[in-house]
Amino acid sequence: MKIERIDLIEVSLPLVRPFRTSCSVDTERNTLLLHVVTDVSEGWAEFGGDPEPVYSPEFAVGAERILRDHLVPRVTALPHLTAARVAGAMAPVKGNPLAKALLETAVLDAECRAYAMPLSTYLGGVRDRIRAGVSVGITDTVPELIDTVAGYLAEGYVRIKLKIEPGWDLEPVRAVRAEFGPDLVLQADANTAYSLADADHLRRLDEFGLVQLEQPLPADDLGGHVELAKLLRTPLCLDESICSARDAAFAIRLGACRIINVKPSRVGGYLEARRIHDVCAAHGIPVWCGGMLETGIGRAQNLALAALPGFVLPNDISASSRYYATDLTAPFELEDGCLSIPDGPGGGVAVDPAALKRHTVASQTLFAV
Repeated sequence: MKIERIDLIEVSLPLVRPFRTSCSVDTERNTLLLHVVTDVSEGWAEFGGDPEPVYSPEFAVGAERILRDHLVPRVTALPHLTAARVAGAMAPVKGNPLAKALLETAVLDAECRAYAMPLSTYLGGVRDRIRAGVSVGITDTVPELIDTVAGYLAEGYVRIKLKIEPGWDLEPVRAVRAEFGPDLVLQADANTAYSLADADHLRRLDEFGLVQLEQPLPADDLGGHVELAKLLRTPLCLDESICSARDAAFAIRLGACRIINVKPSRVGGYLEARRIHDVCAAHGIPVWCGGMLETGIGRAQNLALAALPGFVLPNDISASSRYYATDLTAPFELEDGCLSIPDGPGGGVAVDPAALKRHTVASQTLFAV
C-alpha cells in the first residue's frame, strides 16, 4: 500500500446542548479529520483533542504542525506501508499521541478497507453490538440534572456517568441516586479536579453505590491514587493517567485502580489501545471505551474497539443524537440500550459529502504525489 494523498480538514459541528466538565464548557465540536488516499483504498480518522490545551497538552494547531512537519514525512517515506509500521516510523518524534493516533488510524482504516475487513475483526472483536452509557455534563441546577438524566434513561441508556467537580459532587450524585433508585448503574467522573487532601470528602461518595469514580486526582499522581484507593470502597478508574500499555501495567501493579477507561486517541491509536486491553485482561481488570464527543467517524472506530472481549462495562459511546442534530455519517441509533457495530470495511461508515462540506471550516493538503 502506498500513500498518494493526505488531506487535513477542520470541521465545526454545533452540539445539541452545551457539555460542561471540570475542564471546560463545549458548545460545538471543533476538530480535525484526516483523509488518507492510497493506491488501493482510502481511510478516515478524527482528532481526539480540542482547539485549546485544556483537557490534554495537545491541541489542534499544534497537531497540525506536528503532522505536517514531522509525522507525515516519516510515514510517507515508508517503502512498504502498513498500519503496524506507522508507530515505528513516528517513534523518533517524542510525545504527541493524539496527532500520532490520527495518522495511524487513517492508515489503519485504509488498510482494512483495502482488504474489505471490518476494523472490529482486525482488532479481535467478539461482539456485534455494545452496551451504551451516557456522560452527563455539569448543569446549572440539580433539577435540571434530574430532568437530563431522566431523558437519557427514557432513551434507553444503560449507565449514567455524572461529571463532578469541587462544589458539584455530593449533592448531584445524592439527588440522582435518590430519584432513580439503587438499581441505576451510576458512576462519577472528576477529570482530575481533586487532590489527595480531598480524600475525606471523596469518601462520602461511597454511600451512593457508584460503579466507579473516574480519575479524581491529577494524571501524574499515581501515588495519590494508590493512597486514595485504600481509603475508598468505590472502585477507582483511571483515564488521563493511562497513556500506554506500560502505564496500565504499572498502575495495576501499584494498586492505583481497579478499572481503566481506554481512549484510543489519548494512547496513540487503536493498536496501543488493544495492547492496553490485553494487559488489563491478563490482570482481570475490566475496561471500557471512553469518548471525546466524536462524530460518526470516530464513533464507528470506537465501537470496533469496544467489541473486544475485555470491554465488559458500558461504554461512553452514545447515539449520534446525544451530541449532534446531523452527523458526518449516517446516524448511530440506540436500540435496547445498545449500539450496533458497523460490519463494513474499515470503520464501516461512509462520510456524507454534503454534511462534510457544510461543516468544513478549512482544509489543506499535507502530502500529494
